[in-house]
Amino acid sequence: MARKKSGKTGSKKTDIVTEETMSENTENTPEMTEVNAEAEALKQELETQKDQFLRMAAEYDNFRKRTEKEKLQTYDNAVAATVEAFLPVVDNFALALASDAEVSEDFRKGLEMIQKQLENAFDKLHVCAFGERGDEFDPNVHNAVARVDDPELEEGRIALVYQKGYIIGDRIIRHAMVQVSN
Repeated sequence: MARKKSGKTGSKKTDIVTEETMSENTENTPEMTEVNAEAEALKQELETQKDQFLRMAAEYDNFRKRTEKEKLQTYDNAVAATVEAFLPVVDNFALALASDAEVSEDFRKGLEMIQKQLENAFDKLHVCAFGERGDEFDPNVHNAVARVDDPELEEGRIALVYQKGYIIGDRIIRHAMVQVSN
């Protein structure tokens, strides 16, 4: 970068000063060498501080994300434990509705209403039931207790569901207990 000093002082003209002439004049003096060394040290310290700041910001961001994930997992674990305690009740309502026992229509309607309320509560908690007849068997979420020949279904499909499975998020609360077709 070139700077030009213009103007006259008395009868003398000022010279044009360039970076090259400045650096030639300043590099030779010991004071300027000291200033350059200090400037280089300050630049190095600035880079070190900047690196530390970036690392600290990254650590904080990772901590924040990990804490948020742990909070969600804690919530899911608490919901899963609570739902697991209610699953025998849900199963019994399903068995009562599936039975052929002679009961009044009002009694059956009451059971259906209670079962519907339980299903709505599970929906609000984001708990999903799985394991229906005809679904593909997945050993990660289904527990096969028997194999059966079923001409209506192709191999590896669920033929009969003994107990439905339940899942919240990616956490399995209970595996579905099923019978698989050959």
